[in-house]
Amino acid sequence: MMILLFILLLIAVSVTCSFLKTSLQVWTGVVAATLLVFTIAGEPGWISLILGWAIFALIAVPLNHRPWRQALLTAPVLRMFNKMTPQISDTERVALEAGTVGFEGELFSGRPNWRKLIDKPLPELSLEEQTFIEGPCEELCHMIDEWEFTHYRVDLSEKAWQHLKDNKFFGMIIPREYGGLGFSAIAHRAVLEKVGGMSATVGSVVAVPNSLGPAELLLHYGTTEQKNHYLPRLASGEEIPCFGLTSTTAGSDATSISDYGVVCKGEWEGKEVLGMRLNFDKRYITLAPVATVVGLAFRLYDPDGLIGDTEDIGISLALLPRDVPGMDIGQRHFPLNNPFPNGPIRGKDVFVPLDFLLGGTEHAGHGWRMLVESLSVGRAISLPSSTTGGAKLTCLATGAYARIRKQFNLPIGRFEGVEEALARIAANTYAVSALSRQTASAVDAGEKPAVPGALAKYHCTELSRDILKDAMDIHGGKGIILGPRNYLGRGWQGAPIWITVEGANILTRSMMIFGQGAIRCHPYVLKELEALEIDDEEEQLKAFDKLLFKHIGHTISCASRSFVLGLSMARFAAVPGDRQTKKYYRKLSRYTAAFSLMADIAMSTYGGKLKMKEKISGRLGDALSMLYMSASMLRRFEYEGRPAADQPILAWAFHDAIYRSQEALKGVIDNYPIPLLRPVLRRIVFPLGANERRPNDRLGHKVAALMLSPSETRDRLTRGCYKADRPGHVIGNMETLLPDVIAAEPLERRLLKAVKSGKVSGYTFDEQVDNAEKAGVFSDEEAKLMRSVRERAMEIIAVDDFDIRELQAGVSEKGEAVRDAA
Repeated sequence: MMILLFILLLIAVSVTCSFLKTSLQVWTGVVAATLLVFTIAGEPGWISLILGWAIFALIAVPLNHRPWRQALLTAPVLRMFNKMTPQISDTERVALEAGTVGFEGELFSGRPNWRKLIDKPLPELSLEEQTFIEGPCEELCHMIDEWEFTHYRVDLSEKAWQHLKDNKFFGMIIPREYGGLGFSAIAHRAVLEKVGGMSATVGSVVAVPNSLGPAELLLHYGTTEQKNHYLPRLASGEEIPCFGLTSTTAGSDATSISDYGVVCKGEWEGKEVLGMRLNFDKRYITLAPVATVVGLAFRLYDPDGLIGDTEDIGISLALLPRDVPGMDIGQRHFPLNNPFPNGPIRGKDVFVPLDFLLGGTEHAGHGWRMLVESLSVGRAISLPSSTTGGAKLTCLATGAYARIRKQFNLPIGRFEGVEEALARIAANTYAVSALSRQTASAVDAGEKPAVPGALAKYHCTELSRDILKDAMDIHGGKGIILGPRNYLGRGWQGAPIWITVEGANILTRSMMIFGQGAIRCHPYVLKELEALEIDDEEEQLKAFDKLLFKHIGHTISCASRSFVLGLSMARFAAVPGDRQTKKYYRKLSRYTAAFSLMADIAMSTYGGKLKMKEKISGRLGDALSMLYMSASMLRRFEYEGRPAADQPILAWAFHDAIYRSQEALKGVIDNYPIPLLRPVLRRIVFPLGANERRPNDRLGHKVAALMLSPSETRDRLTRGCYKADRPGHVIGNMETLLPDVIAAEPLERRLLKAVKSGKVSGYTFDEQVDNAEKAGVFSDEEAKLMRSVRERAMEIIAVDDFDIRELQAGVSEKGEAVRDAA
């Protein structure tokens, strides 16, 4: 018995030290002290004590004596590490160095400091920014007629284009010194949320100049002359920009583009100058058909050594005016009935001076770095914000429609099948809103959130598609019949566009989220890779030794924390929060440790081949994403003052995210390449089994109910939407009608009871209301309310129909009139 106690106590002491992430020296001292106590007591016998001291010495002495440790352990591991780790390519190095590490780094630590997240307030709009949202932005939404823009015009109206230019929508990110608005990232997000929710067409036109466009690149890399020339013109809308990155054979992989330029001499404006002869074939370029200045990515060659001694200079960027000879621009693609200007750009033997290189010759060959650094910021704002706007407006509309639309004398939102979909819509909207605000806030904090930007782009676009799918199911026929009354159809058609652009989601999930995060955000991996590049072997061994044993300690700590927190339901995790939120932080602490452990296990097992194991990388990326999203939701909940009424939505979204994280980690373990270790990993990560479950029906009922009535919770969830009650804006009309619909429901039940009892008769609704008024069932005011609600509700649920000529392109009189007016 004493022998068992002796062994268990030594294990407990070691686990406690690793759980608390103590240093090697502390562990050595604590274990030695424990052995000393047993030795003084003479228990559990001298043979056991001698064996214990011998094992302890065999482990502790080499580990604490650095020369022995380096010779016996570090040197062999370093040789193996050198063999299994491929050299980082220049392309990968640029991608790794492009971003910064924010709170996502805490998730890789296995022991996040939640105070770092929640004690930092979320940025708010300035007075000037709020005025812009309530003024020019609201006015723009007044002008939007999505059916007119997408069906008749296949473009924005001239009035809308002019409004965008006059109010500097294209200059949100351009500083005031150049005539721009100089908005914060959170204001940039608010504009895209509001406009993108109303119209994907208009939202795209606003988003592109403020994302991966020449303005962002000019601000960071442009020459003084280029900044002074282009930025004021871009801010005022005098110049409309586009950026040609996607090549016909390489997609968005700029390192593989076939477009090229050759440094040579040629004639420009009647003089012989040193320049470039460009050949390119770009497609899917947003704003290209209307652009006046074209950003271009291409590979630059200098075969004659005219600007240096390197022939293959590398990826470079240039700014070309639209009218440059040899460039073919103006044709349009038609992306899934969302007619934002998008089309190909082609050029053959286009000669331009070297002055057209963005940043001048000093930035020639640095185009990949320039693009990646700009994308890390743009990706964190544009699509996450625009799709969040669509999600919010869809959530608002679907909740109202589910209360207004009735079947079997009940609002359809009361049926359990519809409740399920409403709960998913509300919770997913809460999640994407928190996530997009978190990444925009990171940009405002001075970060370049490459990893959060990638996961936000992926999950905001994926979840917004899920939201639209559920909304379409709830709306039924109302959702599928296109026309002026349809507020879902174009968004549903366009959902695959946002999944595809700025890095297709399959690529983003399987290669980028964890692929970049594993190296960039891990506390030791990138430093270990950098240590391999030290030329001096002795210095390399010293540096690697220090990092290796910190890394080993980190992995052991994550394993201990994962096991102990899993076994104790995370009761030992030190977390902030109140009675309600502590349980969320505890779960997050547990799964953060589990994720960090499995990330280390995967990297040590697969080594450099991990980037080819896209399914494993994708699952680890899912786990990381769910943890980051959950943290973002908690930060939002804390910042809003922990509103009790919002707790059901937070709970649904949080439990769903944790369940997904559990399933992702299970998938990694189930597919671990060493079958004998799978049960061991399961016991460490899930000591009591994988017990997380999807949100239950009772919780879903509470969430769905919040969507069916006006409330502060519903207002917070859909904050920033365009809700004006004007002709043609059905969602705004529904919001005005909703309180009256709710007020009329007791009257509807009274009428139904009177009809069933025979007190009121009538074949139609109007006859029944008239007779109810005569019979004293309704007062005059009540009867008026019933008729008004019925009339307006019928207008809401109505769908459109057309003469066939109106649907035939180029034939409709209305279409011709609109085009003529344009």
